[in-house]
Amino acid sequence: MASSQDILQKLAQDYAIAWSSGDPNAVAGFFTEDGEITINGGEPIRGRQAIAKMVNGYFTEFPDFELRCDMMRRAGSKALFVWTFEGHHDETGNHVVSRGWQEIELSDDYEILSSFGWYDADDYQRQINGD
Repeated sequence: MASSQDILQKLAQDYAIAWSSGDPNAVAGFFTEDGEITINGGEPIRGRQAIAKMVNGYFTEFPDFELRCDMMRRAGSKALFVWTFEGHHDETGNHVVSRGWQEIELSDDYEILSSFGWYDADDYQRQINGD
């Protein structure tokens, strides 16, 4: 039987692969049916369908969206997923590299109950604009 650390590392790898897949439902599938994600303190996005719609926006904006897991740590039911995103903006063509993290609460089945994501939105926009 796999250890909890092995399960966590597989989760991190598979979650990054889903974010790089171009399939918004693959990302949403990591969340519980009523799971939620909040980005940079914005309004929570609740439910797999709404999460898939949000993710599709990123995939539309960055057709070559790629996300790498830099680190994953767990403490009880909480986990920290540190990532690097890279892609070319669909309108400007500018190459964007952004780093951030998600503070995740996991269910007993390693599904995401909630996620609070953070990245530098000003730097992200500067790169899109080519400033």
